[in-house]
Amino acid sequence: MKAIERQTDLYFFFNDRVLNTGRKVSVKVENSTLERVLEELFYDSYSWEVVNRMIVLKPCEKSVVQEQQEKKVFKVTGVVVDVKKQPLPGVTVRLVGTSLGTATDENGKFEITLPVTEGELEFSFVGYKAERKVLKQTNPMPMEVVLTEEVTEMEEVVVTGIFIRKAESFTGAATTFKQEDLKRLGNQNILQSLKNMDPSFMVTESVDFGSDPNRMPDIQIRGASSLPNVKGEYRSNPNQPLFILDGFEATAEKVFDLDMNRVASVTLLKDAAAKAIYGSRAANGVVVIETIQPEKGKLKVSYTGDLTVTAPDLTSYDLCDATEKLEVERTAGRYNGHFPVDDQWLAEEYNVLKKEVERGVNTYWLAKPLHTGFGHKHSLYLEGGDDYLRYGVDLSYNKVAGVMKGSDRETVSGVITLSYRYKSLLFRNVLSTTFNRADDSPYGSFSEYTKLNPYWTSEDENGNVKQVLGSYSQREWQEATKYYNPLYNAMLGTKNFAKYTEVTDNFYVEWQMYKDLKFIGRFGYTQKQDSREDFYPGSHTRFAEWTGDRYFQRGSYYMKDGVTKTLKVDATLNYSKQWDKHLLFANLNWNMQQNSYEWHSMEAWGFLNNKVDHVAFAKQYAENGRPGGDEETTREVGVVGAVNYSYDNRYLADLSYRLSGSSIYGSDNRWGGFWSAGVGWNLHHEAFLKEAEWLRQFKLRASVGYTGSQNFNPYQAMATYKYFTDAEYDNIVGAYLMGMANDKLKWQQTRDVNVGFDAQLLKGMTVRFDYYVSNTDNLLVDFDLSGSTGFNTFKENLGEVQNRGFDATINWRVYENTKNDAYVTLFGSVSSNKNEIKKISDALSKSNDEQIDDEGNPLSTKPYTRFEEGQSTSAIWAVRSLGIDPASGEEMFIDRNGYRTYVWNVNDQVV
Repeated sequence: MKAIERQTDLYFFFNDRVLNTGRKVSVKVENSTLERVLEELFYDSYSWEVVNRMIVLKPCEKSVVQEQQEKKVFKVTGVVVDVKKQPLPGVTVRLVGTSLGTATDENGKFEITLPVTEGELEFSFVGYKAERKVLKQTNPMPMEVVLTEEVTEMEEVVVTGIFIRKAESFTGAATTFKQEDLKRLGNQNILQSLKNMDPSFMVTESVDFGSDPNRMPDIQIRGASSLPNVKGEYRSNPNQPLFILDGFEATAEKVFDLDMNRVASVTLLKDAAAKAIYGSRAANGVVVIETIQPEKGKLKVSYTGDLTVTAPDLTSYDLCDATEKLEVERTAGRYNGHFPVDDQWLAEEYNVLKKEVERGVNTYWLAKPLHTGFGHKHSLYLEGGDDYLRYGVDLSYNKVAGVMKGSDRETVSGVITLSYRYKSLLFRNVLSTTFNRADDSPYGSFSEYTKLNPYWTSEDENGNVKQVLGSYSQREWQEATKYYNPLYNAMLGTKNFAKYTEVTDNFYVEWQMYKDLKFIGRFGYTQKQDSREDFYPGSHTRFAEWTGDRYFQRGSYYMKDGVTKTLKVDATLNYSKQWDKHLLFANLNWNMQQNSYEWHSMEAWGFLNNKVDHVAFAKQYAENGRPGGDEETTREVGVVGAVNYSYDNRYLADLSYRLSGSSIYGSDNRWGGFWSAGVGWNLHHEAFLKEAEWLRQFKLRASVGYTGSQNFNPYQAMATYKYFTDAEYDNIVGAYLMGMANDKLKWQQTRDVNVGFDAQLLKGMTVRFDYYVSNTDNLLVDFDLSGSTGFNTFKENLGEVQNRGFDATINWRVYENTKNDAYVTLFGSVSSNKNEIKKISDALSKSNDEQIDDEGNPLSTKPYTRFEEGQSTSAIWAVRSLGIDPASGEEMFIDRNGYRTYVWNVNDQVV
């Protein structure tokens, strides 16, 4: 203003209360008029006019800027609700393109003042789809915004049973399969489908029981972390993974009988970063199963039916026919007597059999107890409800037919699911009941039929099933050894079955306390009643040799019943926060579990009448027998903390720690700590790979941590006593010590180290690779004691086992037509695991020596399990054979030092 006065010889006239003369204003003009300079200087804040060499300034009644700013002050109010019209607290409300925003209060209401009258408001909340609303002055206020839940694809998240993680930010080795994936590779049961889909999930078939539908499979994930059951240290299979069904621990049998139509997803947790949250129970891996939840809408009914065919495969058996078998016996000298007087007797025996062969007898015994089994399963599911209340009812029936005649497994189950949402609270209850009956074949064991001679007939000339197939003795006056027909026993009305009834009620409550904080509480109770009955009437061939005083003891009835009760309570706080490029998930969990098991058993003898199959008609208890039973209770409590952090969705980290206390271990080591740490790197989000169209995902992972296992007998750390039942002193019944206590007995611990990567290449191709090293120490084994203690051994932590290997999978969808729901997928997997015993106890070494001595017995035909340092827990020991020497006709062997020998020696066995 002073510059204008100097250059124009004019003076300003104004009210200094209105005009702020201390404010500096810079206007750059050259060769301009006074009017233009004044317009730029005062714009529309002041009006001016020149009066007698004075520039008179007056404030405008309302400036253009003020009018525009008043127009831009726009107050928006409203409420955010879900589809059930329940208010959502903590929803982020943001003006798109700016940093202006607010959040809804506890009633879902919001208020925001904006400097614009047009634009877009974005509403976002964890677990819901983001919603945008076009903003206009004509919008009615308050506005209502409805957010819908976000349906996340299963492969995009990792369900651990305690919390859920985004798969892209998770550093653990975990694999998730959806229901359609499981059904694609088998509809028998979940376990068989997982065996076909993941190379690290091993289901070992039993050579003793074959395809018996009632035999629970032996399951391992990444090898055996414990020594197999040598002397009964373990309550169950020590190498079996932990099964979690909808957040609660389940048995392998329950999973085996689970209706696949109920399953939404199955997740395998393999390394420490994934499984350490389960602490002392996770050393063998964790299988997490989530079931489907009812959807809203009108009543919807769906039915699924399957027909299964089980057929025996005998192509691997190459047995002699009747002619060949008789010739082998003759050549081997079976019909040559030790004395000349015996030759005629044995020759007559041979001729009788030869005539049978010549008249065409050639029985194929392997096919006798077998048939083609036809099984079927049915599943009926009803669901419906509204935004507040939903229901689901599942009814299923499954019959699995074995290849042995009369062998089958029937399961009937029903599940009722109810869920209710009230504002930020969700209540859900799942009540399930399962009835199962498993019948063993009355035809006995298949191995019996592999030992029968083909020159024997199963029926006599009248078509009746024989009881005795044949006999043999070296001398005429000797008592002959009789060979009995297992087919005969199938006609006697035997009983061999097991059944159980299980009722489970699981209650859940979820409370969205704040925008980023959720509480989850769970309470579960399971009661399972099981029983077993085995009845063999007196005419069964197993009692054929019971004569004299034992004749009236023929026939047996074994009964066993038990009840298992499981109670579990846990509470979890889940916190999630995203700001700038940071994403944080934090979880805190407290849990308590109690398991109790009680069983009773008895065996009775004396059932001479085949028609009388009730235990009340028994003559007596089994010889030197009495009723049996047991009771055991275990308790565990734990606290878990877990944190997952990612920066810019590129750099990832996972940390977890679990503190567990268990009643199984010694009083000095009741508590154990288990931790894990994992890191990851999403390379596909780096700038140098963002333009690589062929690479959709590439994540590097590494983790380390400790877990444990506790599939042990519940009282082995305690001193246990048993009362005398046949002695007293001064009318007082005493007790004696059954086992010594070990207050220092502690948890087995497994250290897992894992590195791997996940990649999505090209279109529809996924590749996964993991390399791992797992070391388990403090293995529970027997420790030698001095004989003066009165005990040979007691339990101690002394052993060590290592597993190392890799597993890899590749999945490539080479063709997909979504319109016709048609696709072609190529799938491949490979795995390798080396198991090695690093350390064993002296007692176990002594046990090995005893077994070696027993294997030297010429009557011993079955190899024993042996454990030696440097070898696998499943190593097979045998003397190497070079085959038959054509010159001498004798078998040649290789001894321990590599030399040839004709003498088989148990000490020459190698792996």
